[in-house]
This record gives sequence, C-alpha cells and structure tokens, in this order.
Amino acid sequence: MSISESYPPAFRRVINDGDRLATAEAEPVLVQGKDINIPVIDMERLDKEILREACKEWGIFRLENHGVPLALTSRLQEISESLLSLPFENKRDLFAAVNSPLSYFWGTPALNRSGDALKRGAQASNVTMLEGFNVPLSSLSMLPTSTSCDDDAQEPKLESFRVLMEEYGRHITRIGVSLFEAIAQTLNLELSGNRRSEFLSESTGLIRVYRYPRSSYQAAREALGMEVHTDSSVISILKEDESGGLEIMKGEEWFCVKPVANTLIVNLGDMMQVISDDEYKSVTHRVKKKNRKTERHSVCYFVFPKRDCVIKSSNYKPFTYSEFEAQVQADVQSLGTKIGLPRFNPNSPLFL
Repeated sequence: MSISESYPPAFRRVINDGDRLATAEAEPVLVQGKDINIPVIDMERLDKEILREACKEWGIFRLENHGVPLALTSRLQEISESLLSLPFENKRDLFAAVNSPLSYFWGTPALNRSGDALKRGAQASNVTMLEGFNVPLSSLSMLPTSTSCDDDAQEPKLESFRVLMEEYGRHITRIGVSLFEAIAQTLNLELSGNRRSEFLSESTGLIRVYRYPRSSYQAAREALGMEVHTDSSVISILKEDESGGLEIMKGEEWFCVKPVANTLIVNLGDMMQVISDDEYKSVTHRVKKKNRKTERHSVCYFVFPKRDCVIKSSNYKPFTYSEFEAQVQADVQSLGTKIGLPRFNPNSPLFL
C-alpha cells in the first residue's frame, strides 16, 4: 500500500494536483515565522515567579523534567503512527462500533463533544491538512474489544493503543492538575472545597492524536496544518515529534517554536484567560509545516472546567463552559471559524 492510500481522498487530490503543478513551476519559498525560545519551566524545581511571567507575557512554556517516561511516549508515538498509517477506509471504520467513545476525524480540528467533525460554514478556509483520533480519557475503559474494522490484525494494536493511552493519560492528568494548582497560586486564586475540580475537571480531559500528511508545495502554500486559533481549554499539553511546525503569535509577529526532545509544550487556553481575569493570556497559535516532504505527528491533551461551572470575570459576562462550547460550535457551523471569548466580552464588537 502506498502512503497516499492512508490519506483521506480530499488530501490525495490536493497533493496530486500540487505535484502536477510542481513539474511546471519553480517551487516557491514558503514564509515561516522567526525562531523563538519560549520560557522553560522545570517541573522538579517549579519556580512560581518564572511560571507567572510565562503565563502573563507568553501564555505558553516548555516543560522539562515532567516525569513522563521516554519509553512510554516513544511507544505511544509508534502505535499511533501505525494506526494512522492504515488505509483511510479502515481508519474510518476503526471506531465505528456502537457506543465507541473514540473517533477518527480528518480535514478539520473542529469537533463536537462526541468527537465528530463539525460541518463548517461557507466562509471556512481551505482544507485543513490533518487527521487524527479523539480520545476522551474517562471513557477509554469502554472501548469495545471488537470493532467493525474488517482487519482482525488491528485488534492487538487497538488494545496496545488503549493501554498506552491510559498510562499516558494518568501522567498527563497529574501534570495538568499540578500546573493548574501552581498557576492558581500565582493568581492568589481561592481553590477551597470543590473549586479546583470545577475550574479544572479531570473528567473532561481528552487527548487528540494528530497526523499532518506530507504535502506538495501547492498544498503547503494553500492549506495550513492547523489554522490560526486559541484553545478553548484551561490548559493544553502538547507532545510533538521532531518535525516542528508550531508557531505562536507574540505582538503582531509569528514565531516558530522549535521542538526539543523529551519536553512538553504547555499553553493556556481561553478558560484560563477568563479565570485569571485577563491577567494571563490564551496564546494564539497555528501549525505550519516546515518540511513538506515529511509527516508531522503530535499528541495533545486538553482539559476544561466542569460544564455547568459558572465562570465569572470583570471583563466577561458570566457563562458556563457548556454555553461557551455551544457558542463556539454555532460560530464554526455558521461562519466557518471560532470567535471565542469576544462573544462574551461586552466591550467587544463581536459580543452577543
């Protein structure tokens, strides 16, 4: 099987059309952001002042000495790449079993609560060149032992994927909770009673495994791997391979965040920005592959407030995460893109 057969048909068309153009045109230089070094936080010697500065000025930082075994992340990447390399039709059917909590998506990172891709409005940008698996951690144990995929050889891979994902999920949840509690301390945020689990609910944690395919220069010029956005989460924690491509906006410029082996990248999401009353920022970012001839693989953990938790801030009208999520999905479906926090900010022209 050629690697292109593992890509969704829409990707193949974009890649093939671009390859044909490449025989007739000189390959252009793609504009990339400048390289930048983001703040580094040592999980073993967590400096609250460095953490506060990273959250306030950047909204993103690199985490070292995080305690996730290298053997685990290597094995998880290996099994994830193996599953994503299956023929497109097999992946589409992989989690189609009734009540399977896992789902396969492609062409858009905008998913509903069940992990299904949202139909995007007419104003949506060109095809998003990525695919992946959506994994709600609290539901992993409910993954059926038998799937609708015709290839029985995939059953052991799926079981290995589940076991590895459960172990990785325990580590990454621990990190997420510890970081949130440390960040709350830098804000002098009161977390007594159930307040911590309301602001950051472990049961909402999910992992998305992404693959960004190789692309022709035409596809790379016309389609981002991940369009410009902020995360809706409290905290997001990324493990990426060595191919690079993550870019952040600081000021009015784009900068490339270089991958560093055995580290994690932590970025703050919209909910943390509101919880901090805009003292900390939800970083604007995108993925723009540097090397079009190789694939990019990454694993990202997202965690959210309880869905009925009312979040209050002097800069936003009170809302629950469920209300925020519903508004984001409505905008994606009608406008083709997320609006996010401006919908809840009375001083924004986009306020509803």
